[in-house]
Amino acid sequence: MPISTLFYAVKPLIPRRLQIALRRRMVRYKRATCTNIWPIDPQSGTPPAGWPDWPHDKKFALVLTHDVEGSYGQDKCLQLAMLEQRLGFRSVFNFVPERYKVAPHIRYFLTSHGFEVGVHGLKHDGKLYKNRHIFLRRAARINAYIAQWDAVGFRSPAMHHNLEWLHALNILYDTSTFDTDPFEPQSDGVGTIFPFWVPKHSNGKGYVELPYTLPQDFTLFILMQEKGIDIWKKKLAWIAERGGMALLNTHPDYMHFDGRKPRLEEYPADYYAEFLAHLKHAYEGQYWAVLPAQLARFVEHANKTTTEHMTKRQA
Repeated sequence: MPISTLFYAVKPLIPRRLQIALRRRMVRYKRATCTNIWPIDPQSGTPPAGWPDWPHDKKFALVLTHDVEGSYGQDKCLQLAMLEQRLGFRSVFNFVPERYKVAPHIRYFLTSHGFEVGVHGLKHDGKLYKNRHIFLRRAARINAYIAQWDAVGFRSPAMHHNLEWLHALNILYDTSTFDTDPFEPQSDGVGTIFPFWVPKHSNGKGYVELPYTLPQDFTLFILMQEKGIDIWKKKLAWIAERGGMALLNTHPDYMHFDGRKPRLEEYPADYYAEFLAHLKHAYEGQYWAVLPAQLARFVEHANKTTTEHMTKRQA
């Protein structure tokens, strides 16, 4: 059994401080062996065949996402949203329906101010993909929350994924994958910085997959203990040069806003604010800042148009 698999199997039994220490050690070792594919996998920068240009003649797309892991993170959602709002950005906040009480007033504030709300698993207990029976049973409850929240997007906890099983969800898009991230428990990257269509072969339907393409904040600032955003800047420049999708996933749980010394699992929210300011100044007019639902509809339409064109040619 791989050491990472063993670690995640016994993780619930390990004190949190020791978990972080062990993961930092694992990440240090793996980082030294993966410099050829992380943070940049050169093979992932090629556009798929027939890829359309981004709308409005933009050079690349920008998508901001947040996973709200617990009630502590939920308490900071409005601060984070207002930070983005001041800088002219909008994002999606993904909540875990049955891990903590998801506050209706927070969901209402977000959606009424131009943000998006998505579903982040069901319980965040690592068991969603244990077997297909469990997945389908939980999928029915996830679909109920998707309908109740008027959501169209999903992300699995810990970036676990089975793209075929996800057809059981009533979603427009999923964001449970990444171009390259050898530090995740299920580390099989999809090898592209572009969104793509995942068809359901039995009926021609499907959903859009939006892989994250910028390293997660927890990996950079908690596990690697980076003291700045140079890696984000480097990867962003590479994505922009290749006309891809810069999709970032951060967590309000790990940000702190009040200037005090960060806790064990926190980093200054100033890092995120600096990244947004860098976007505005270094790439002004070059990016399509878009909510994931809007981007997914763009990809869905492009896929439909391509399919219809191919059908006409074959006829």
